[in-house]
Amino acid sequence: MKSMIYTRTGDKGTTALIGGRRVSKHDPRLVAYGTVDELNSFLGFLGSEPQLPAEIAEMLPDVQSRLFDIGAILASDPDGDYKAPALAEADIERIEKAIDMLDGQLEPLRCFVLPAGCESATRAHLARAVCRRAEREIAALAETSPIDDTVLRYINRLSDYLFVAARYCNLAASQSETPWKARPSQPK
Repeated sequence: MKSMIYTRTGDKGTTALIGGRRVSKHDPRLVAYGTVDELNSFLGFLGSEPQLPAEIAEMLPDVQSRLFDIGAILASDPDGDYKAPALAEADIERIEKAIDMLDGQLEPLRCFVLPAGCESATRAHLARAVCRRAEREIAALAETSPIDDTVLRYINRLSDYLFVAARYCNLAASQSETPWKARPSQPK
């Protein structure tokens, strides 16, 4: 019996949006939701870290589910009839509360810090960097196609959360942060 995993319909460099319309595999919509999928995978990688603080581990399944919602939103043909899941203000507020809770336990930043530290912190920084790329790609898509602004706001807050989470991971592991040491300015 033939597997349902491969369909052969994308063998010529196109894929179907939810709703049926076929687009190139390098269409900005696919690039954006592909990066959201990559981000979700990095969050799974972060969640597999045995030393990950419980406060962060408990948040990840909800965030990963919201990223699946965002993937469905981005994968939907804007001219089609499919009603993709919607994000709510409560989703953004949940991330903001988590940021406030973690940040309230951290020393205020007095300089830029390098994306370094313990294993869970570096995994969170990797996810943050991918999240920022997803945000740029969704913002670019939004210039040519309607995207609910809740999607961009959620992704923006998520990148902030991942930065604070990385710092919190270092705190929980008693790992000091590494400040950025800029080179002196060169005279012109």
